[in-house]
Amino acid sequence: MAVLEWIISNIFTQAGIVIALIAMLGLLLQRKDAGSVVSGTFKTLLGFMVLAAGSAVLVATLTYFGTQFEAAFNLTGIVPSIEAVNGFATNDLGLGGPIAISFLGIFIVNVVLARVTPWKYIFLTGQALLWMATMTVVFGSAVGLSGIWLILLCSIVGGVFAVAMPALAQPIVRRITGNDAIALGHFCTIGYLLESGVAYLVRDRRPDRKTTEDLKLPRAFEFLQDTYMSLAVVMIPLYLITALFAGPAASAEAAGETNYLVYAFLQSMQFVVGVYVLMAGVRLLLGEIVPAFRGISMKLVPNSKPALDAPVLFPYAPNAVIIGFLTTTVGTVIAMFVLPLAGFAVIVPGMLTNFFAGGTAGIFGNAVGGRRGALIGGLVHGFFITLLPALLVGTFQSLGFPSLSATDVDTIVAALLFAWVVGPLMKAF
Repeated sequence: MAVLEWIISNIFTQAGIVIALIAMLGLLLQRKDAGSVVSGTFKTLLGFMVLAAGSAVLVATLTYFGTQFEAAFNLTGIVPSIEAVNGFATNDLGLGGPIAISFLGIFIVNVVLARVTPWKYIFLTGQALLWMATMTVVFGSAVGLSGIWLILLCSIVGGVFAVAMPALAQPIVRRITGNDAIALGHFCTIGYLLESGVAYLVRDRRPDRKTTEDLKLPRAFEFLQDTYMSLAVVMIPLYLITALFAGPAASAEAAGETNYLVYAFLQSMQFVVGVYVLMAGVRLLLGEIVPAFRGISMKLVPNSKPALDAPVLFPYAPNAVIIGFLTTTVGTVIAMFVLPLAGFAVIVPGMLTNFFAGGTAGIFGNAVGGRRGALIGGLVHGFFITLLPALLVGTFQSLGFPSLSATDVDTIVAALLFAWVVGPLMKAF
């Protein structure tokens, strides 16, 4: 058991290694020569690590921006963090073993379901699977499950989500990418589908409706059609204005001897750098994993598709990413003030979720409803991803957690399934 837990904790929770091993398996199944196998495996790992490096830059600068945002507008409340939930469950509740084994169980159930059902999707976002295992184990144990029954039910529920969410999103993913080569493996999919539904209702019904990517600018402003220049034009003022309201004391520790406004400017440029690196990693990763995955699609799980993390969609509609980020942030701020009026806890906007989930939701809204869909859908998405964490606060506190809640709406729905369905059924029988 200890060896299995070590392998799961040190190998299978490392998403880059898992994806590289999947690529290697696909190349071996295609009977590629040794050089092609080594090269394809290495480049897949390299692409993922470049993507992860870009994500790390974004995480750092958005963490800074989040603290500035809270200081600027004097916000106090609960900042949802699935990482913190995982840490508390593992270290304080002693659920590390069940979480690790359920993580592996979810992946196994995913592969089995992809083999025997019409949902041919292999969920390759390892970290998201870990969060799903965390939430299902925490809430499964809360309703009285333990031992093999806890692991079995968590594996089944998580495995169903791992194939169902990519399947539900795939019609829109095909519209975004223009092909059927990849799927989306990100447990915020219910939020994306909600934004898509709103976008459909408010869409511009003219056949020549404009999307976020159809910007036509005067000659003097054509430089803004470059993705990274348009990013800079949006993010630099956003960071500077927020820092101005927050004041120098809010960034004194981070900025050191550097003027706080200069530091804010540099952090906004770090955001642009992070997106640039992330996009480069996505292109390298897709260039390797899609051809390598053909071996698995042909041999192990016929017609299967790799379900990859949300940033793989960013290059297809970069303007929609920024619009989704901004409108989702506005929606979360609105929800932060409105929900407490109905008796919910104050949920402070989390900038990491707003960017990665909000940006992806913006792509979905744009694909279904054009600019109008991305704008209005983003506001609704922001409200929705604040409401769901608010629903969990009381349950978390009753389980002994500090002031915590979770992100990733699909994992929250899975947790509520245990709390609202499995729990009452166990009491009834």
